[in-house]
Amino acid sequence: MKKVYSLVSLTKNRESKDAVLSLNVKQIQYPEQMREFDSHLTKTGRRSLSHSISHSSTDSNSSGGSDAEDLEDEVCPRDMQQMNSKGTRDFCIKNIKLADFGRREIELAEDEMTALMALRKAAQGEKPLAAAKIVGCTHVTAQTAVLFETLKVLGAQCRWAACNIYSTQDEVAAALAEQDFPVFAWKGESEDDFWWCIDRCVNVEDWEPNMILDDGGDMTHWIYKKNPHLFKKVKGIVEESITGIHRLHHLSKAGKLCVPAINVNDSVTKQKFDNLYCCRESILDSLKKTADIMFGGKQVAVCGYGEVGKGCSAALKAMGSVVYVTETDPICALQACMDGFRLVKLGDVVRQVDMVITCTGNKNVVVREHMDLMKNGCVVCNMGRSNTEIDVNSLRTPELVWLHVRAQVDHIVWPDGKRIVLLAEGRVLNLSSSTVPIYVLSITATTQALALIELFNAPEGRYKKDVYLLPKKLDEYVASLHLQTFDARLTELTDEQAKYMGLSKNGPFKPSYYRY
Repeated sequence: MKKVYSLVSLTKNRESKDAVLSLNVKQIQYPEQMREFDSHLTKTGRRSLSHSISHSSTDSNSSGGSDAEDLEDEVCPRDMQQMNSKGTRDFCIKNIKLADFGRREIELAEDEMTALMALRKAAQGEKPLAAAKIVGCTHVTAQTAVLFETLKVLGAQCRWAACNIYSTQDEVAAALAEQDFPVFAWKGESEDDFWWCIDRCVNVEDWEPNMILDDGGDMTHWIYKKNPHLFKKVKGIVEESITGIHRLHHLSKAGKLCVPAINVNDSVTKQKFDNLYCCRESILDSLKKTADIMFGGKQVAVCGYGEVGKGCSAALKAMGSVVYVTETDPICALQACMDGFRLVKLGDVVRQVDMVITCTGNKNVVVREHMDLMKNGCVVCNMGRSNTEIDVNSLRTPELVWLHVRAQVDHIVWPDGKRIVLLAEGRVLNLSSSTVPIYVLSITATTQALALIELFNAPEGRYKKDVYLLPKKLDEYVASLHLQTFDARLTELTDEQAKYMGLSKNGPFKPSYYRY
């Protein structure tokens, strides 16, 4: 049975009502979906417009909006008495009863994350992270749960919070809590909840972290802000995201970075596989699931031609879309031209394109002036790391009406009846609205685990108070572990060949400056 939504009922002030009535549209019908549509204004519109000081709490791998919202969702986990079957209370999640479901999801992820499981098996006897006390702030999903549990098997004690207010899989958090894993995360946290969860991981009696695993820099930021004395025991930071890396570099330049850090985001295995190959596959799935898009013949503007932009552009071109690329870097711009894409300025094509996809990691790439010029029905979304690329706040004005269609899909209606389709409220689209291939996440998680082992076991003086890339040898090791999936066989150098090239037969095989 079809559901009918009155546009006027979604409007809360008289000005917006008049604007809507002027459209001469009484009712809008939407086809029945597998999911129940949520017909009220988006929750995030009623919350703070900035969920995190650094924006990283709402920028990537978000899963905003539940499929069905009920009264249980209105009860904040902080207000509930929680205990697992063993009597443990050191966690805060949505619903411990989801633990069995979450465990099955974790087991499915283990089957695909063969390299991380191989690392777990190979290193569990040595316990390279024995005595490590890791405090983490990443996405809480089935894939990251495999990483959490691997770190525990390798000897670490861990406490975890989510780096994103929407990305947590509640059933996975429940499965971790059932296994006495101190996890503080649930889907749909408020800004206050977000920082409260981080504080519960750090502010613990008789427990102080000596390692940080961060995705966005919020855990590092919180410790600097509220518990700077803890850095006396911290041996290092492992950071995954470009947002967090920027923050670490700012600290380093200001002379305020008091521990060494490893930049996982710019490791070759992360850049090439997570950014390029993952986005090449997930962009299409995300757009299909949210906007039901037919790609053939569509005109698309892709802003940015880094690894993410390359992946998105290649996928859309293969599906028959006409792809325009915007870029500031002349080298990346030349690559786009050589790959057969038209290099343009966004303002020159914004009136004609059917989709605009940001992939830069920058801010204000798509602003209100661009959106005012877009044609009716234009889809706007972000695949970049930060949630600042699309100026969403400029759309929260009285003359524009927000119509929440379903999870991660909002129609923004102009006074003249024009509407654009905004996906995931400008947050990164692929994990907000669909899923990322588990295999790719295995590569990133294995890199993170090795970076933690490297920093924790490094002899005194190897790493200064600066930001480092993962050693090339470890990057190659991550790749070699994943080659086993393909039954691949590497060619070995002869002694003569190794001597001629000036290499060790066991690697590293490329200098640090090599461009893959």
